[in-house]
Amino acid sequence: MYIFGYGSLINSASRQLTGQTGEAIPVIAHGLVRYWGKIDDSYILSPLVVNEGDGQVNGVLLEVNDEALAEFDRRERGYHRIQIRPEQIDASIAFDSDLPIWVYVKNDPQPPCSLSPIMQSYVDTVMAGCLDVSHAFAEHFVRHTVGWHHTKENDRHQPKYGNLAGVQDHHYELIDKFIVLYS
Repeated sequence: MYIFGYGSLINSASRQLTGQTGEAIPVIAHGLVRYWGKIDDSYILSPLVVNEGDGQVNGVLLEVNDEALAEFDRRERGYHRIQIRPEQIDASIAFDSDLPIWVYVKNDPQPPCSLSPIMQSYVDTVMAGCLDVSHAFAEHFVRHTVGWHHTKENDRHQPKYGNLAGVQDHHYELIDKFIVLYS
């Protein structure tokens, strides 16, 4: 089976903090909309969420077994899994369309606020993963994510995001440039 990762799971170093996956296949999923949204009051940041809708979201297909799926279910607390159809996926690398594809969604999240802002360390983690795929992939991520105007907190020097990984100093200038240009 596959998980469609559309946020921090794009970043290989971040996802390896949770569980083992097969190859990460860069894809675009149609029929989904990605935006910044508060999950619940226990979160100190507003992560990315997707819901079904008239849009497209880039991310990665990650092949997982039952044990890894359970580990990622724990990581993605506050979300629930739904299955998407292989016809919704555009990929330049072949994948097994007979396997189920799961995506974590959140119904009716609240917009980010000062108590649960968009955290820069989370943005950095996701964008570093996108940049590992390509500049075009990173641009698509920024352009097809709704809500960049919401409350943000720059925690780069004292990161609050617990799954921060794979971000290096050379990423910062490029990440900032992409967000200014494309959001």
